[in-house]
Amino acid sequence: MTSTFDQFRTFFKKVLVPVLADLRLAIVLLLAIALFSISGTVIEQGQSLEFYQANYPEDPALFGFLTWKVLLAVGLDHVYRTWWFLSLLILFGTSLTACTFMRQLPALKAARSWKFYKKPRQFEKLALSTTLDPDQKASLLTALHKNRYKVFEEDQSIYARKGMTGRIGPIVVHASMILILLGSIWGSLTGFMAQEMIPSGTTAKVSNIVKSGPLSRAQIPTDWSVQVNRFWIDYTPEGQIDQFYSDLSIVDEDKHELDRQTIHVNQPLKHQGVTLYQADWSIAAVRVQLNNSPVLQLPMAPLQVSSGRIWGTWVPTKPDLSAGVTLLTTDLQGTVVVYDESGKLVSTVRTGMSVDVNEISLKLVELVGSTGLQIKADPGIPWIYSGFGLLMIGVIMSYVSHSQIWLLTADDQLYIGGRTNRAQLTFERELVEMIEQTSAVPQADVASPTEDSPSQEVAKL
Repeated sequence: MTSTFDQFRTFFKKVLVPVLADLRLAIVLLLAIALFSISGTVIEQGQSLEFYQANYPEDPALFGFLTWKVLLAVGLDHVYRTWWFLSLLILFGTSLTACTFMRQLPALKAARSWKFYKKPRQFEKLALSTTLDPDQKASLLTALHKNRYKVFEEDQSIYARKGMTGRIGPIVVHASMILILLGSIWGSLTGFMAQEMIPSGTTAKVSNIVKSGPLSRAQIPTDWSVQVNRFWIDYTPEGQIDQFYSDLSIVDEDKHELDRQTIHVNQPLKHQGVTLYQADWSIAAVRVQLNNSPVLQLPMAPLQVSSGRIWGTWVPTKPDLSAGVTLLTTDLQGTVVVYDESGKLVSTVRTGMSVDVNEISLKLVELVGSTGLQIKADPGIPWIYSGFGLLMIGVIMSYVSHSQIWLLTADDQLYIGGRTNRAQLTFERELVEMIEQTSAVPQADVASPTEDSPSQEVAKL
């Protein structure tokens, strides 16, 4: 058993971890995640079978292969909840974690260590180096401190560095991406989305679940309901819809109000981790009065038309239901069109008005609207938002240059050299300025990778 375990540990450390920490694998996984995310955006998610059969027929197939059967078999109708997409996220997160521990943390540890140069030939490896008079050492130390370098000294060797933030930045970026991935995975497993069409003045529980994760049961509310106190629409002077409004209350099982808020598009209601968005609307019913009868509320149903939206209902005008009229409307502005049994236009009435039809007076009391709510819970959202915030901080930190400067007093000369991981020209100018702040320096040779750069100024000193 021990031998098998040792073999597995050796395989894990020497084979599996290096493969996971490979930058090329991370790039491939990131491209795959991006590609499938795009497909999840382009292809409508969570629609009915009839929808996919109508829009992705077998003949002709989209791109020659993408039919509704392929789409459903692969899971492209719910990309973000498929096992293979979650596996990609987990594998990408594992790769980032391995890279962090195998590459980024050791690089940070190495950058934090004190690296003293003991031999002059070590300066030949630096892109920027020169020799100065040993008397300039004290002035250079003062200049290093002035430029916010952290200086370490041992015998005749000096090591100075600044910009450790730039080394920490990539680790923060990796940590933020892992946090985003964890939030996405947790949200897919525990989140849900429901859609409810609730008439004004009624109460409904969250029951029409459109999609949910395997662990979402605890998130779906069972101890409170949504009460629509009122739903209305504001229209522009031209008759176009300006905004939807829903006055909502969250009530418990005893009808006690727990929360109340008027929502509209882009202004949702949040309660116990569940968010209620204003998403749609409809006309639920019409309230009419026949002569002096009590007010009757009749349901209205949407009608199939080639363009626009129309709701209609039939109102009996005789007790035996042998005669009646049809009421049609297109919005909640209070205008209803009345047709008789033969389909002939009788009249157009508005809320509060009456019309004589079939020897009775029909009064339009009110049109009752329904609010369309999209109800969602995603426990991974705080993790994702925190990850994105941390990602922005990490990216900014990564732009900080990590600069290193070495000094060595040997053979009656002061050797100086330095390097940086980015902003090479800025670093060279900084080093030149520090040298120029000291007293006159004898001419020395400088090795620099670029021509016409500030390092040549050093060479002329």
